[in-house]
Amino acid sequence: MVRLSRRSLVLAAAVLPVAGLAACNRGGGRDRIAVSFHNMAEPFFVVMRRELMDEAETLGVEVSVLDGQANSAKQSADIEAALVQGVKGVILAPTDVNALAPAVNSVLKESLPIITVDRRIEGASAPVAHVGADNVAGGRLMVEWIVRTRPQGARIVLLTGQPGSSSAIDRTRGVKEALAKAGPSYALVAEQSANWSRDQGLTVTQNILTSLGGSRPDVILAENDDMAFGAIEALRTAGVTGVSVLGFDATPEALGMIRSGAMALTVEQSPSRQIRTALRQIVGSIRDGGALTSVSIEPVVITRETLSSAERLNEVA
Repeated sequence: MVRLSRRSLVLAAAVLPVAGLAACNRGGGRDRIAVSFHNMAEPFFVVMRRELMDEAETLGVEVSVLDGQANSAKQSADIEAALVQGVKGVILAPTDVNALAPAVNSVLKESLPIITVDRRIEGASAPVAHVGADNVAGGRLMVEWIVRTRPQGARIVLLTGQPGSSSAIDRTRGVKEALAKAGPSYALVAEQSANWSRDQGLTVTQNILTSLGGSRPDVILAENDDMAFGAIEALRTAGVTGVSVLGFDATPEALGMIRSGAMALTVEQSPSRQIRTALRQIVGSIRDGGALTSVSIEPVVITRETLSSAERLNEVA
């Protein structure tokens, strides 16, 4: 009774959006699964939602898609409210690697299956299985491409993702490990978060170009495609040419820019495979008691030469 009373307070703040989403995906007596994405304003999670809904129809389950809006408190409240409503499992792409641990613990306390996708969680009361790309490896691959294509060295600007996001933490780690291995001729001349945002990618890059004066960078390494698009616009408006811009996510817009030569590379992390794998595991656990296991997806560098390996190439206009 005490637990339900506490959750009732949470429910008052979060039940309306959760109920509304559940109604949109109502599936009669089918098992219902809560899927909490970090931020549905990001194209990556829009794709994940589309693939999720398709897989849910195939598996015959109901999914309630919850938009965390890049807010850990909202994401936590949404999960607590979903538990009150009786979901049988949870898929989570956490905004922050640590802040969602208490909400995850609530799910674990109910002995419900939970798995993270794209972004991992730390600090939970028990290990949580994770399905996602190896972001450390992805960061390393970006730098290795720089070393191969610029053997004499390079001045590099690094645009990092949202602080606290495991994706940003891991990609940055991979980048810096590879730079340390590459040697001093590969210099990180500026590093700043642009929070996965195209608008912030634009303004941050403009500010960095101003601070560097006449000493332009050779490479702008952005940890997602949206920030890379902002960097490309900043370079265009400043009249700066000859700078290689790198992204991560392999969105159709990025693939089109690679085809045209406006962007050097992006990294494929297979959002379809991630979310479909996570949903299949949750459904298997609900129906058959199957164990949840972590799945690491190998990232792939996409350049003009390797465009054919991109998951979403057929969406390029």
